[in-house]
Amino acid sequence: MDFSFSDEQQAVSELAQQILDDKATHEVVRGIEQGDGHRHDPDLWSTMAEAGLLGMGIPEEYGGAGLSLMEVGAVLEQVGRKAAPVPALETLGLAAPAIAEFGSEALASSLLPGVVDGSKILTAALMDELAPVEAPSTKAEADGDGYRVTGAKVCVPSALLADCILVSASTGNGTVVVAVDPAADGCRLLPVETTAGTPDARVEFDGVAVDADHVLGASDPGVVLPWLLERATALQCVTMVGVCEASVDITSTYITERKQFDVPIASFQAVGQRAADAYIDTEGVRLTAWQALWRLSEGRDASMEVAAAKIWAAEAGQRVVHASVHLHGGVGVDRDYPLGRLFLAAKQLELQLGGTTAQLRQLGRLIAANA
Repeated sequence: MDFSFSDEQQAVSELAQQILDDKATHEVVRGIEQGDGHRHDPDLWSTMAEAGLLGMGIPEEYGGAGLSLMEVGAVLEQVGRKAAPVPALETLGLAAPAIAEFGSEALASSLLPGVVDGSKILTAALMDELAPVEAPSTKAEADGDGYRVTGAKVCVPSALLADCILVSASTGNGTVVVAVDPAADGCRLLPVETTAGTPDARVEFDGVAVDADHVLGASDPGVVLPWLLERATALQCVTMVGVCEASVDITSTYITERKQFDVPIASFQAVGQRAADAYIDTEGVRLTAWQALWRLSEGRDASMEVAAAKIWAAEAGQRVVHASVHLHGGVGVDRDYPLGRLFLAAKQLELQLGGTTAQLRQLGRLIAANA
C-alpha cells in the first residue's frame, strides 16, 4: 500500500511549509507572544489566504479549491511544525468542514467565502464542564423552527477572534450543532488563560436564539456532532504530527552540535536511544493520524482509527516533546527558544476533545460493539 502524498497534496504541503518558514519565524512569533494583543498573526493569516491555503477544503461554489481533508491536513501539519499563531485548526478543522457539509445555503454563503479570503475566523465550542464531548451538558430547547441555547462551554479555541462559533448541545432527544454569532444577545465570552497562550474563552449562553438557517443538518441534526468530532480529532492529530516532527528536528540538530568532552552528545548511548525513541514515536503518530484522515477523506468508517490516532497523538506526542526538552537540558524550557512553544502546543493538543483516557474508553466501546 502506498502511503505517500499525491503530487497535488505534496505541492500543498510544500507551499504551506514555504510560507510558514518565511512568515512564522521564531523571532516573529516570539514578538507576537510578548505583545499586548492576542496570540494571532493577521499578516500570516492574510498570506495564507492569498496563497489559497485557507480554501483548500472549501467547496468551489464558495470560492475554495474543493479538495479533500488530506489537503487540509497537509496545511495543518505545517502549522503544527511552527505552532503558528493563527486559528487554522479552529477554522479549517473544527468549523468549516461541518458548515460545508451540513450548513444551510444561507449560512454557508455568509461564512465560507470569508474563510477563503481570510476575512472570517470560525471555531467550535465542543467541550463542557464535567461532560463528555459526545454528550454535551449545554441545552438546546426547541423554539419554533430553531432553538434557544443555554449553558456554558469551556476552553473554546480562538473564541476571542471568531466571527461564528459552532456549538454542540443536547436537545433531550439527541444532540444538535448550531452556529452562534458571539455578539448575539445572551452570549458572553470570558477570556481564559491557556497552556499555549491562545485567545480562548469560556463562552456562556443564556437563552441565545438560533434560527433554522443556523441549525446544521436540519433534516437529521443528530448525525452532525459525531461527524464533526471524528474529523476535528483526526485533523488535530495531524497537527500534532507537525509538532512532533519539529521537536525531533530541533533536538537532532542540538544533540549533534552540542559537545561534551569534545564529542557530540548524540554519540552518548543514553542520548541516542532517547532521540531514537522520539523518532519512532513521531512515526507512530504520523502513521495513525494519516491513516485515520485518509479513511475519512475516502468516506470509509474510521471510528476506531480516529480513536487510536488520538491515543498515539496524546501519549506518544507527550513522550516526544518531553524527551526533546530533557535532551536539551535547561535551554529546552527557555521561552526564547522555539522548543518551549512546541511543548506547550503539544500539551494543549493532547487534552483538547478528550485525552488518552477518553479515547481509550471510546475505543473500548467500539471494540465491544463490534465483538
